[in-house]
Amino acid sequence: MQDCTNATRRTVLKSLGGAAAAGLAVGGVGTAAATGWESVETPIDRDVNDVVYSAAGAYAVAGGGIIVERTDEGWQTVLRGGVGGNGNGLTGASVTDDGERLWVVGKSGAIGEYDVSTGSLNDFSAPNDVTNNFNGVAVTGEAGEANVYVAGDSGKIYYSFDNGETFDQVTPGSGSEINAIDFYGPRAGHAVDGNQVVFETDDGSSYDRIGLQDANVNLYGVDADGADDVWVAGGGGMVFHYDGAGWTPADTGDADLRDVEVDDGAGYTVGGGGKVYALSGGVWSPQQTPTGANLEAVAIGPVDVAVGASGVVLEK
Repeated sequence: MQDCTNATRRTVLKSLGGAAAAGLAVGGVGTAAATGWESVETPIDRDVNDVVYSAAGAYAVAGGGIIVERTDEGWQTVLRGGVGGNGNGLTGASVTDDGERLWVVGKSGAIGEYDVSTGSLNDFSAPNDVTNNFNGVAVTGEAGEANVYVAGDSGKIYYSFDNGETFDQVTPGSGSEINAIDFYGPRAGHAVDGNQVVFETDDGSSYDRIGLQDANVNLYGVDADGADDVWVAGGGGMVFHYDGAGWTPADTGDADLRDVEVDDGAGYTVGGGGKVYALSGGVWSPQQTPTGANLEAVAIGPVDVAVGASGVVLEK
């Protein structure tokens, strides 16, 4: 997703077959150190599934349709009960390029646009009467003029070029669930599905496969920073980087990695058992955290934030 975290802002080396050229290096894994991650109190007791930065600060979305905002007084709830008031859980979030609108998606076709300045909410749920579960969202453009891309559990990507007023849909692969989606340009981005495939688009409506042959792990998170700069987080501790010519895999360990965020060569990947790995100088290094809960998402900002199961929110 192209959000403010991108603009200011998821084993033994496994063979990638034809997707990777011979000689690709694996990023080394360094030694864990006291790295400053702290658990903070929030009003959430549900699983927290995504976190992003907006013009007003960090927002996180959770089960039960909850949205919380990070304020000077701590994390505060700004929405309960979901987009339509029916309690459908929220699973993904993204913001417009100006940071003024927070778009959220979730269970049973939930899609909403939240104004971070006024607190108003527009409900765009069940596009074309679709009530499948949505796993993620990417938004590009300014508030009120956004392109919106929604990753569907049914293997479809739902897209709108008119700020959510109308949606079309495309099935980029075999019909396996689209686990994550991220855009770096108005209609250019990447998605990953449950069949270990990475897709790219430059028009927002048609997709080509660019990997990952013989990845041998599930793919859960994607950070698209350019046509030749794509990061993918997967099972078995694997992180993959695409440079436009081929894929470089790195093995961080055993934990399934659910999200990855990289900005100017530095970033994080997070996953099972409270695992956080930081990227610096091309090396992924483990960082100490105060939790063993599964982490689902991470955002880079003035304060880095990771979120996960049972209301866990970590800050650094």
